[in-house]
Amino acid sequence: MKLLLTKHAKERMAEKAITLDMIREVIQKGATVRQTDGSLASYGYIKVAYKHIGEEYYKIKTVFVG
Repeated sequence: MKLLLTKHAKERMAEKAITLDMIREVIQKGATVRQTDGSLASYGYIKVAYKHIGEEYYKIKTVFVG
């Protein structure tokens, strides 16, 4: 799984101390809801908005706690 991070996602990761491993875990294990242009995965207290691109790439739009 390869992650492509937007500037916004990087900023939110830094603010909330969320790591790349945490994002991978949310995508792999979390409950996923389809959105207009991608998906929203929730696992524990972390949510990740992303778009699956091709076989192994995930564009991470934002991450948040909630």
